[in-house]
Amino acid sequence: MTATLAPQRAAGGPQARGTRTAALALAFRNAWALTPFGSGIERPAPLPSTVVHDAPHCTVRRYSAPGTDGAPVLLVPPLAVSIDCYDLRPGQSLAAHFVEAGRPVYVVDYGRIRYADRDMGFDDWFDRIIPTAIGVVLRDADNGPAAADPTPDLVAWSLGGTLSLLTAAHCPELPIRSIVAMGTPIDYAKNPSIAPLRAMGSLAPLPVVGGVVRTAGGIPSPLVKLSYRSTALTRELTRPWFIAHNLTDTTALAQMEAIDRFMAGMPGYPARFYTQMHKNLIMGNALASGGVRMGGHDVDLADLRVPVLAICGDTDVLAPAASVAATADVLAGSPRVLVETVPGSHLGMVAGSGARMHTWPVIDRFHGELGGR
Repeated sequence: MTATLAPQRAAGGPQARGTRTAALALAFRNAWALTPFGSGIERPAPLPSTVVHDAPHCTVRRYSAPGTDGAPVLLVPPLAVSIDCYDLRPGQSLAAHFVEAGRPVYVVDYGRIRYADRDMGFDDWFDRIIPTAIGVVLRDADNGPAAADPTPDLVAWSLGGTLSLLTAAHCPELPIRSIVAMGTPIDYAKNPSIAPLRAMGSLAPLPVVGGVVRTAGGIPSPLVKLSYRSTALTRELTRPWFIAHNLTDTTALAQMEAIDRFMAGMPGYPARFYTQMHKNLIMGNALASGGVRMGGHDVDLADLRVPVLAICGDTDVLAPAASVAATADVLAGSPRVLVETVPGSHLGMVAGSGARMHTWPVIDRFHGELGGR
């Protein structure tokens, strides 16, 4: 009898009641933290960095001390997002992953995009900003005693990959060891998410689109946030259920909060940049043909001369695998082009909870196969 009743007493005993009380207290604490009166689930803890170059729309930050052994990494973000895409939160930071591997890690920060920047276009990035950032990395990494070869690997996400590929093709003399392009669409005709834009673009002449965008100074931040959220309707619609279901899972709520904070900090696109993208990429699908003309520059992707790794997310709505895989078709001059598919959404492949297990090892393996350090 004693042996039979003991588990029943334990189930409703002080320890079980204490566990339930602790769970209720945690749920209440998390629920309050998510309200406008709370302080949040998890305080932001960005990776410490040092500014090594400060210029308008080209601030270069170093995440690691000079002299760190290993080939330098330059993280290239897309426009309309912050550099937090590479340092979302502890455990979901690609920048921290490279630092922990003993590599000098840099990121180029474009800062805020304002109305005064409406005349900036793709060519400002591939002809000036990215080459300048590469030059900064070369000089800074070369100062360290262990950095025998300061030639950087460019690691980019989304349109950051587009800017990196265009930079390497436009300036083939630049010392770049390799490029990793995550979720970077090349064939826009294979991207169903922009079909509505292509349909509207066929009805509205480019001068009309360009005029409207220029009058507004570009694509404003609220519209960028709305368009990004619209690609994740399931997440938005199930958000209340997700919160209720995970009130005692602080990690899950912290991940959700970090993504919300990231999306809330999205800047906009300059007017000329978006007009070029609308004309050349969305409507003209120029990258799929291997060449594009922007700002008086003719850029042929076949002129790129470095190894490239293109990574597709298997649930990426903004850059479906078919649109990314076309990278292999246009880089005829590259000595090696690899296309890998990993689990994850557009942001998830870079900074999701599974990126450490699936995406980052693919990048490490690619870099390791290049030889050298």
